[in-house]
Amino acid sequence: MSEFTRRDGRKPDELRPIKMKVGVLDKADGSAYVEQGGTKVLVAVYGPREVHPRHLGLPESAIVRCRYHMAPFSTKERKSPTPTRREIELSKVIKEALASTIMLDLYPRTTIDIFVEVLQADGGTRCAGITAASLALAHAGIPMIDLVSACAVGKWNGRIIVDLTGEEDEECEADMPVALMPSLERVTLIQLNGRLTPDEFLEAFNLAVKACKYIGELQKATLRSYYEKIKEEVLYEQ
Repeated sequence: MSEFTRRDGRKPDELRPIKMKVGVLDKADGSAYVEQGGTKVLVAVYGPREVHPRHLGLPESAIVRCRYHMAPFSTKERKSPTPTRREIELSKVIKEALASTIMLDLYPRTTIDIFVEVLQADGGTRCAGITAASLALAHAGIPMIDLVSACAVGKWNGRIIVDLTGEEDEECEADMPVALMPSLERVTLIQLNGRLTPDEFLEAFNLAVKACKYIGELQKATLRSYYEKIKEEVLYEQ
């Protein structure tokens, strides 16, 4: 019996190649870029800063605002720049996946604005957006109890697979995006589209947790490398 492989040659539990960068935008307080297979996402973070209008501010906490947007050139057919219902929904989903890890009580009456721009879409854009946004928040110096990493799993051709491509996402019987605080092992997002048996759900969830922890290690390595480079530059200048 031949081993199950996907169209791109990956095994069921194999992720696509992942690239991460922080500090890619000079004008933002924090920024990050994540490339996961054919999906490319850029995130900018501004804040904490004063809320406008002021009456929206909360006396005991900062508020988090998020805008998820797909660039017109991110898909094969040109997308309208007007926000769609899906983009509005995913803006809320991403915000809620991140807000629980931010120490919002340290910055009352302020806002933290997160802008997620999908430059190229090939499956898993919300998960790549969450991963990149968490990096951008860390780069902005905003205190968090943990990073947040995310990855989607699904059922395709009767098998549970991780990190779906756009083609697999369109054809799959079920897909389940998961976001996790990798060090604390706390789930901040789980959604299920389609149907899975209890055993399939458990298999998919465990696969997602394993993938998120791996992505979490890449996030830490990316931040460590960035700040070590800055430290070396400072020491060189001295």
